[in-house]
Amino acid sequence: MTPWISDRKQLAMDNLNGLRDALNETRDITKKRLDYLEWEDYFMATAFLAAKRSKDPVTQVGACIVNEDKIIVGVGYNGMPKGCHDDEFPWNKKTEVDNDNKHLYVCHAELNAIINKNSMNLKNCTMYVVLFPCNECAKAIIQSGIKKVIYMSDKKASKIKTVASKRMFEAAGISYQQFIPRSKKILIDFDEINN
Repeated sequence: MTPWISDRKQLAMDNLNGLRDALNETRDITKKRLDYLEWEDYFMATAFLAAKRSKDPVTQVGACIVNEDKIIVGVGYNGMPKGCHDDEFPWNKKTEVDNDNKHLYVCHAELNAIINKNSMNLKNCTMYVVLFPCNECAKAIIQSGIKKVIYMSDKKASKIKTVASKRMFEAAGISYQQFIPRSKKILIDFDEINN
C-alpha cells in the first residue's frame, strides 16, 4: 500500500470517529440531565438563599413555604420589621440595657415567610427552614395551617423553646423531619448562562 493511500485511509477513519463522537454527543443532549436539583434540595436551597438577606451578624435563617403542587408560596428571613431601619436597632443579644437586645425586635424567618405569603391559604403546605423553629414561630406555623416542617439544623434541640415547639407540633399533628441534602453544596454561577 502506498503511503498516500494509508494517509487517506487514516483520514477517513479519523473522520468516521469524529462523526461517531458527534453522534454520541447529540444523543447525550437528547436525554435529561442527571445533575439537576431534586425538589427538596431546591426548596431548602431557596431557604438558604433567603437567609443570605439577613443582616444578623450571628444567625442567618431563611424559610420557604411550598404548597402541595410544589409551588413556592412564601419566603422569609430573619430581620427587622418593615419601617424599622437595620442601622437603628440592635443586633446584639447580651447588653446592659434591657431594651437593647435584638430578640425584642427581630422577626424570625418563619414568621416573615408566613406574612409574605402570596397565597390566601397555607393549609397543608410544607415549610423548609434552615434552623428548627422556636416556640413563637411554631405557634404561627400551627395557626397558618402548615402541616409539615423540614429543617436543616436542630442545633438548639436542648433549648426549652425548641422542646416546646416539638411538643406543640406533635399535639397539633404537624410532622417535622431533618433535611438530608442530596448534595452538600449548590453553586450559583451567574456567568454560566453565557457559556
